[in-house]
Amino acid sequence: MRGAKSAKWVAIAGVVALTATACGGSDSDGDKSAGKPKGYVSIDVGEPQKPLIPSDTNETLGSYVIQALFTGLAEFDADSKLVMTGAESVKPSSDNKTWTIKLKPGWTFHNGEKVTAQSYVDAWNWYANVDNKQQNAFWFQDIAGYEDVHPAKEGAKPTKDKMSGLKVVDENTFTVSLTNGVPYWDYKLGYYTFAPLPKAFYKDPKAFGQKPIGNGPYKFQKWQHKKLIQVAAYDGYKGPNKAKNKGIQFKNYTTVEAAYQDLLSGNLDMIRQVGPKDLPKLKSDLGDRAIEQPYAAVQSIVPAFYSKTFKDIDPKVLQGLSMAIDRKTITAKTLHNSRVPAEGFAPQSVQGGQKLDTDVFTYNPKKAKSLIKQGGGVPGNKLWIQFNADGGHKEWVTAVCESIRNATGVECVPDAKPDFQTDLDARDNRQVKSFYRGGWVADYPLNINFMHDLYGSTAEANNGQFKDKEVDELFKKGDHSKTLEGSIKAYQEAEKVLVEKMPAIPLWYYAINGGHGKNVDNVQIDYRGDFILTDVTVK
Repeated sequence: MRGAKSAKWVAIAGVVALTATACGGSDSDGDKSAGKPKGYVSIDVGEPQKPLIPSDTNETLGSYVIQALFTGLAEFDADSKLVMTGAESVKPSSDNKTWTIKLKPGWTFHNGEKVTAQSYVDAWNWYANVDNKQQNAFWFQDIAGYEDVHPAKEGAKPTKDKMSGLKVVDENTFTVSLTNGVPYWDYKLGYYTFAPLPKAFYKDPKAFGQKPIGNGPYKFQKWQHKKLIQVAAYDGYKGPNKAKNKGIQFKNYTTVEAAYQDLLSGNLDMIRQVGPKDLPKLKSDLGDRAIEQPYAAVQSIVPAFYSKTFKDIDPKVLQGLSMAIDRKTITAKTLHNSRVPAEGFAPQSVQGGQKLDTDVFTYNPKKAKSLIKQGGGVPGNKLWIQFNADGGHKEWVTAVCESIRNATGVECVPDAKPDFQTDLDARDNRQVKSFYRGGWVADYPLNINFMHDLYGSTAEANNGQFKDKEVDELFKKGDHSKTLEGSIKAYQEAEKVLVEKMPAIPLWYYAINGGHGKNVDNVQIDYRGDFILTDVTVK
């Protein structure tokens, strides 16, 4: 998630894009000092880029809210193992081509409507339909009949409104036929974009996105744009992760520094990441309430291959720029040892993560200059790195630019956008001048997610527009392996080829450097670096 989770670029994967815009507001029925109702908890999560629809959210700010409101078929536990939530079972055929899904009975949406097999099938057909312009439509491309609802040719209209691969068997059972067997397809179901929808959605999808009705542990209360989103615990929730608090406020801040000051003053309960300026005093300020823990995410700078800078660029230039970045010094001094220099495209904490046998990620100014020269140089000898100014990224982007400039003589300019939403919009609208700050948090804990869903030609999160037939074929080989182990191994081989192609320049693996206030307990994070909000209790 760029943003967070999906696959998204971390805000996160999202991106990490930490916060968005204006400071959180208050409620007359709440504690005036905390600005929230009694029994609620608060966290710094900024303005989502899109309306609150599961298939149109692929950044970490929106994903936090979506996962509070919706629950799909499966999730991952603290050890990254797949566990059933809305599903009783998800079973493949011997060739991994047909999957039978049985639901747990008794689940309801927040309006009281039953969650049935039809709730999933209708939602997936709508999500995949090209006319609905959903960011995450490509997640359904494995299903037979996808091209009928989402033609590959740009501008083509769907010939059908339903994928042939989806069949309802009974109220709590449906089958999914894939075009080809995919042994890891059940892992994909741990991503929230496969959530069901109630019938009310189809009457007015636009209005629904502003006031969603989900089936998750929390129900929607209000969205004060660029201030806060508030959700309340849903008493009728049937999942294993029932809320232990009364609700959540997702609060916006103009800077991470402002959020941190609110945490220290008791007006914010949890902060996901403090800025570089506050990192040195995090432990002394918070003591055992500081949270410092690695998670499955990688920070990169991603070339816009449509830009004047990188159109038809020789990969040697990108390899040289990678070797011009002194990752060890930047992570040690600028980021205060809160990150680990990257040694591959996928973090080693996910299945299949590996240390690549290459020097492309090692600082070497002499070789950097040589490779850039061999590749024909950087057009105009100048490049830009786009980033969101509200996320605590200015310091490290500046350091990366200085490293490139000092090592190679190539002029490098930080290109700040005011907030993460503006940053994402520039990527989606193909307005990036050179590089953009990319951060990816695992949607599912396999190395596949850090390649297939970022650098495949049809991947929605492929905002740099990287396209390579050899890479696509290698990904296809992994997707069509007979076993999960075979898929993982095939993608490990594909990762070695990515070093030759350079669809991005990995910088470092993430760690959360955040914490919580004195008013809450039981604060933990999952393997993706997300706070497990349902477990948080109020003192």
